[in-house]
Amino acid sequence: MDELPLDQVRTLLAVVDEGTFDAAAAALHVTPSAVSQRVKALEQRTGRVLLMRTKPVRATESGEVVIRFARQLARLERDARAELGMGMADGLGPVRMPIAVNADSLATWFLPALTRVPQQPRICFELHREDESHTTALLREGQVMAAVTSSPDPVAGCTVRALGLARYLPVASPGFAARYLTGEPGRDLREAPVIVFDRRDALQDRFLRTLTGGASGASAARHHVPTSEGYRDAVAAGLGWGLVPQPQAEPLLDTGTLVPLAPGRSLDVPLYWQQWKLDSPALALVARVVAETAMEALLPV
Repeated sequence: MDELPLDQVRTLLAVVDEGTFDAAAAALHVTPSAVSQRVKALEQRTGRVLLMRTKPVRATESGEVVIRFARQLARLERDARAELGMGMADGLGPVRMPIAVNADSLATWFLPALTRVPQQPRICFELHREDESHTTALLREGQVMAAVTSSPDPVAGCTVRALGLARYLPVASPGFAARYLTGEPGRDLREAPVIVFDRRDALQDRFLRTLTGGASGASAARHHVPTSEGYRDAVAAGLGWGLVPQPQAEPLLDTGTLVPLAPGRSLDVPLYWQQWKLDSPALALVARVVAETAMEALLPV
């Protein structure tokens, strides 16, 4: 394989983005037969199956590599055209920047970071909300250009930098604490109802294991509340105990709406910024502003 023909690469990207061969043909202003032929030719050239012919179509692991290359290529082409003065006047419109970010960062410090990004050139953010331990999957699949993640291991073709530590405090409502937490915190918390973000949320289990020296995790009585603000409100309402981001917990602790469950104990989650290895001015600008804001909002590593 000497090269990847650009028309075939762009066609593969269109099929994945549009979901079907027919929709990709309409977007590219060619026939569905031409789309199918280009994809087959690219698969023959690479010697790999690149698409699963489902509805909508999905990229295989090998296809994700080509899709990521296609998105990076499109970004480099756009940046080059902008530098040549071929931006808005040529119909390119604002820069689209897909970023994966966890819900707690989104609810606390990340949106303020984006408001600090100068809008020249104009950047339109496309945020993908995902757990911090899973945001790298979106990078790997080529769906986003950058991600806030808890993984220090860079995805292939990406760079990584430390942002800081997000601190979580174990809290509950006063009524909940009076009802369920009357003895030793580690023992009581293992039996008390707990609130988790979703089925992949392991923070509460991790905290309890640090509290008990590796014993079992949180109770099987779990309420799933998949929004950061909703999670905080559910804990404050007395539905269960949980780990709430420090910026969200402290105002409610000050008013007595929440009480600490293990004074002096917390759980710190390291956060990192991963992004494509691209010489993209817009991406570099966003990365700088995000890092500066994180330095102010998060604890040092």
